Amino acid sequence: MGRGGASKDREDGPERKCIATGEVQPKYGLVRFVVGPDMQIFPDIAGKLPGRGIYVAADRDAIQKAVTKKLFSRGAKMQVTVQEDLVDEVERQLARRVVDLIALSRKSGRAVAGYEKVKTWLQTEEAEVLIQAVDGSARGKTKLSTPHYGSYIGWLSADELGLAFGRQTVIHGALASGGLTQRVVEEARRLKGLRPNA
Repeated sequence: MGRGGASKDREDGPERKCIATGEVQPKYGLVRFVVGPDMQIFPDIAGKLPGRGIYVAADRDAIQKAVTKKLFSRGAKMQVTVQEDLVDEVERQLARRVVDLIALSRKSGRAVAGYEKVKTWLQTEEAEVLIQAVDGSARGKTKLSTPHYGSYIGWLSADELGLAFGRQTVIHGALASGGLTQRVVEEARRLKGLRPNA
């Protein structure tokens, strides 16, 4: 509960307008950009860089539209430069953020990897999020189900999950509730919008 008995739900968080779509939505569904000292646009994935934020929906097409139609200059109210591969850079940074958050969850004991461990967590209802590598075997992945009222993340590669869990590759992972889990889910949703065919 927040102040005055109001529910402290993320839906009530601050909203921003996307410069590409014109839609207003919660900040965690957008990517923040700032103008650097050299008048270049930088993605601010963590939302902590100084300066006035320019927001674009966490969507590959929306960011590409902002680049192509020079909407960053309009949003910044000044002429700015934008790197040509900005969409791919945002995807790289978001993927790194999701991997880092999963790694922190693992270190705090709230994430496991490996088919048997994940299966056990799902059976004991300890898992809130099922994570499976996009390039894992479809047959193997169908043997595990998303937790009831839980979330599913299926657009990270086996190599990316391997980085998160300190292994070569990982196909199956799970997150317990609490800790960083909600942030992992939100950041993974943003990443999904940037991943082709996710």
